[in-house]
Amino acid sequence: MLDDTALVGRLRYVLAHGVKEGLVERSAEWPGLTCLPQLLGPARRLFQWFNWTKRWSKRRSEDTAAGEGRFAEEIAEPVELEVAPLPCWEGLGEEERQRAVRGLVEQVEAEARAQDKPVLGVRAVRAQHPHTRPERLKRSPRPLGHASTRQALKELREQYRAFVAAFREAAARWMRGEFSDSFPLFSFPPRVVPGRVTRIL
Repeated sequence: MLDDTALVGRLRYVLAHGVKEGLVERSAEWPGLTCLPQLLGPARRLFQWFNWTKRWSKRRSEDTAAGEGRFAEEIAEPVELEVAPLPCWEGLGEEERQRAVRGLVEQVEAEARAQDKPVLGVRAVRAQHPHTRPERLKRSPRPLGHASTRQALKELREQYRAFVAAFREAAARWMRGEFSDSFPLFSFPPRVVPGRVTRIL
């Protein structure tokens, strides 16, 4: 995320899930996992986390029944999730942030209505098997980054190309046994075994 506008755009993309695909009419109707209730209400939410380490420890003991489920209440632990505001919204009050979120949702739903296409509906969404795959998948390459201007993306690509070139030069010297060379920040040298011929493991 290269700027605040792009960051808000990614939040809008998340909130559009289910609506932009024509599965539900409103973002609040999406029956799957969503952060919308937390963005419009209390920021904290309690979930159940199933501690499988505890499950395996119990299975080794004699007093545990065989075939204990992976989601048994005995291994469930409460976990509280707190949603933090976007960095660009930290200076806003809670009501202002909620108003901004509602504005994003209204935009998403208005765009969906303008498409004038039939909506599957919550009941039909719930009736689908979670492992069902669509006949045709929409695939697109993951972008290098998200920005509100082409210039920012151009600069990011140039920086990334320079980073890759510097890494490859350092890796070539490293493979020749020149282990004193430094690598670009946030990169790691390849693992090698020095010897008559340096080889990558």
